[in-house]
Amino acid sequence: MPRNVVGPSAQWSVSATLSRPRPVDEMLALLSLEGRADVRMLALSGGETRRVDLACTLMGRPELVILDEPTTGLDPESRREVWRLVSGLRDGGATVLVTTHYLEEAETLADRLEIMHAGRIVRSGTPTEIAAGHPSTISFATVPGVPADLAGIRQVVEDHGRTTLETDALQTSLSDLLAWAAHHGIALEDLDARSPSLETVFLAIADGRDPRGPAPADTDQEEALR
Repeated sequence: MPRNVVGPSAQWSVSATLSRPRPVDEMLALLSLEGRADVRMLALSGGETRRVDLACTLMGRPELVILDEPTTGLDPESRREVWRLVSGLRDGGATVLVTTHYLEEAETLADRLEIMHAGRIVRSGTPTEIAAGHPSTISFATVPGVPADLAGIRQVVEDHGRTTLETDALQTSLSDLLAWAAHHGIALEDLDARSPSLETVFLAIADGRDPRGPAPADTDQEEALR
């Protein structure tokens, strides 16, 4: 017999049309909803409601899952719960297609990415492939006399009391910077060094600063968009 799951009445139940539905208790545990099984939908938080939606999607053990911005409007804790769920589906062999505006989310979850801009797919590949050619950055509270000829440095930008170095050789540039600072007895406050992120890549594409230039035009795609 179907068992009622988090819902306003006995009308919400596991569909008998599923050939191999997951046990309700398993779904509740998977989505961290065990303690909310007897709560009406209208009394659930936004994050909990989204997890019930996911329960409906996953009850039939799908091999392909398509999620359209599954974490929009969720608090950070609920977002992490959804990330954990998506990672578990992927690791279990399912193919998961996610659309998202959260670039950190895409960077965390995706094995392969498609970046869209102005209605077209402009970059495809793994996160590493997409970030190729974009500079890493080293930033710190501005100090006087930082040399611009450190190894690998493309550009030095000073803005609102912070200096940012763009580099093609993060480790080498950082080593040279630290050696220079140590030689002059300078403390680099709020030092931060990082590889290119999807956010920096996307902004470069949007601003026309992508070092690889615009993506090749896809004639078939452009015709379909007209």
